[in-house]
Amino acid sequence: MSADATGHAPEHAAAPGRRPPLIAVITLLTALLTVLLIAFAWPAARSEPRDLPLVVAGPAPAVQQVTAGLEQAMPGGFDVTAVPDRAAAVQKIQDRDAYGAIVLDSAQPEVLTASAGGPVVAQMLAQMSSKLSPQAPPKVTDIVPLPTDDPRGAGLAAGALPLVLGGIIAAGALTQLVRSGSKRMIGAVAFAITGGLALAAVLQYWLGSFEGSYLGNAGVIAMSIAAISLTLLGLEWLLGTAGLALGGAVMMLLGNPLSGMTSAPEMLPSGWGTLGQLLPPGAAGTALRSVSFFDGAGAARPLVVLTCWLLAGLGLCALGSLRAQRVVQPRHEAKAATV
Repeated sequence: MSADATGHAPEHAAAPGRRPPLIAVITLLTALLTVLLIAFAWPAARSEPRDLPLVVAGPAPAVQQVTAGLEQAMPGGFDVTAVPDRAAAVQKIQDRDAYGAIVLDSAQPEVLTASAGGPVVAQMLAQMSSKLSPQAPPKVTDIVPLPTDDPRGAGLAAGALPLVLGGIIAAGALTQLVRSGSKRMIGAVAFAITGGLALAAVLQYWLGSFEGSYLGNAGVIAMSIAAISLTLLGLEWLLGTAGLALGGAVMMLLGNPLSGMTSAPEMLPSGWGTLGQLLPPGAAGTALRSVSFFDGAGAARPLVVLTCWLLAGLGLCALGSLRAQRVVQPRHEAKAATV
C-alpha cells in the first residue's frame, strides 16, 4: 500500500455501506404497494352513506313513514331532518345543510338533488327515487347542478391529486434548491399564489369545472398548496428528510383518498371522512364546492381548517429556525474561542 507525503500509510478507504438483502427490499416494496392500495382503494370500495344529511318535506305522518323506510333500507345511512315544505327543503340544500330532499307532495312527489355538492350522492338519490313509489316514480330535480361543460364533476375530482402534489413538490424543490429558510417560506407562499391562479384558470376557463368567483376559487387552491408546503418545510426544518417524508406520506396516503372530492365525506368509512375533512385536501375540496357552486355557503369550517394548517406550518418553520440558531450559535462561539 502506498504511503502519503508524511510517510504514513493512508487510512483504509471507507467501505461501501452494507446493502440490505434482496428479500428485505422485496418485502419493503410489497408492503409499500399494499399500503398504497389500501389507502386509495379501501375508501372507494367501502363507499356508502353514513349519516348523510337528507331533508324530507311533507305531513308529519308521511315524513315518519319515509324516515322509517330509509332506516330499514339503509340502517344509519341518513340523518333525516323534517321541514314543512319544498321551499324550506331547497333552502337547506342551498345552505349546504343537506345533500338532497324528498318532497312528499300528494299530487307530484319530488326528489331534490345537488350534483354540485356531490355527483355520486345525487346519482344515488335519483336511483333511490324509483323505490319510493314504483308505480309513479317521483320527479327528480337538480337544484344546484354541475356546469354543463363538466356534468360529472370530473375536473374537481381529479384536482385533488394536483393540490397535494403541488404542496409536496414545492416543499421538496425548495428544500433542495434554496438554502435560506426564510426564502423557502417566501417561495412556498409565492408558488401557492401562482399555482392557485393557474389551476383555477385551467379548471374554470378551460375545462369549465368551476363557477363563481375566479379569485375565490384560486384563493382556496392557494391556501391548500401553502398549507401543505409550509407544513412540510417546517417538518423538514425540524426533523430533516424524515420529516419531509412523513408529512408527504400523510398528505398523500391520508389526505388525498380521504378528501371526499370524488363522492362526499359522509360516503367514506365511519370516522375516516371526518379525519379527511381535518386535512388540507379534504378541507380544500369542500371549500371549493362551497365557493364555486353555493355562494360560499358551508365554506366557513373548511376555511378555518386550512387557516389552522397555514398557522401550524408557519409555527413549525419558526421552531425550525430557532432550532437551527441554537445549533449554529455554539459552533460560532467555539470557533471564536479557538481564534
